[in-house]
Amino acid sequence: MKCLIIDNVDKHVAQDLGKLMQVDTVILPSKEELAKIIAPYDVLIMRVDPRIDSEILDAAKNLKFIGVCSVGLDHVDMETAKAKGIVVQNAPGLNSNGVAELTICKMLELSRGTMAANHDVKVNHEWNKYKFMGRELKGKTVGILGFGRIGQRVGFLARAFGMKVLAYDPYLPAPVFAEQEATSMDVFDVLHNADYITIHVPLTDETRNLVCKEQIDQMKDGAVILNMSRGGICNEKDVYDALVSGKLGGYGADVMENELAENKDEFVSPLFSLDNFIVSPHAGAQTQEAAYDIGQFIVNKCKEALKLS
Repeated sequence: MKCLIIDNVDKHVAQDLGKLMQVDTVILPSKEELAKIIAPYDVLIMRVDPRIDSEILDAAKNLKFIGVCSVGLDHVDMETAKAKGIVVQNAPGLNSNGVAELTICKMLELSRGTMAANHDVKVNHEWNKYKFMGRELKGKTVGILGFGRIGQRVGFLARAFGMKVLAYDPYLPAPVFAEQEATSMDVFDVLHNADYITIHVPLTDETRNLVCKEQIDQMKDGAVILNMSRGGICNEKDVYDALVSGKLGGYGADVMENELAENKDEFVSPLFSLDNFIVSPHAGAQTQEAAYDIGQFIVNKCKEALKLS
């Protein structure tokens, strides 16, 4: 059997699977490159790049297992994979703490203007604290859209700062909210009452453009949005307009609508020009601890699916 690893995953994945099969590594091939080389492989280990569409799956003549070392599966053509009998396994929940900590990190950075202040000192060589009057998290309200493992961990950390927690998740029973010391509300009430809105839902037809002008208009003036989930959930044009007008106080993201653009010249956004927009390159799960846990989970699922010991 042969395994192809196409992203930077924990080193133990290659070590453990290497005891059972040949393991090759090609980091972040383009879709065209992957289509050319994937035919002989039984196992594909990846994260979110490139998109695994029907063209790739048609070229993958021997593929039996796709191990996705992340949570979302919107970049995989699940219908075609199922039709071809390919097992697709993601790693839900194992990056919860890493993503939650990054959410709080961006919340603090936007509240205190630390990134703009850092640039002012290091690049502009200015030392002016009066430009950076911030606000504290204590006493503020965080609204969490999607109250699964990541959302619940964000709520736990937010309470440590003295924040009130509101949450929206139509798929959870009422006792979960009580256990997590969160107030269950519908989307409208969460958006209307929160100082910080943080998003932890998958990208689906239902959640695409979940946050757009209509919803932003319902928010408090100066509210801050955090999106650690998927690009496309927030309408970036509407967010940009609200940041420029001052309706929103900030937008912190770990994802963008066009983050999978293969050409760097296509990876552009008017948001890049704004100081009250901060972004990281889908790095929520990029911790040593999360990478190891996810890798071990995927390896075990691969062994289980292929009946390997």
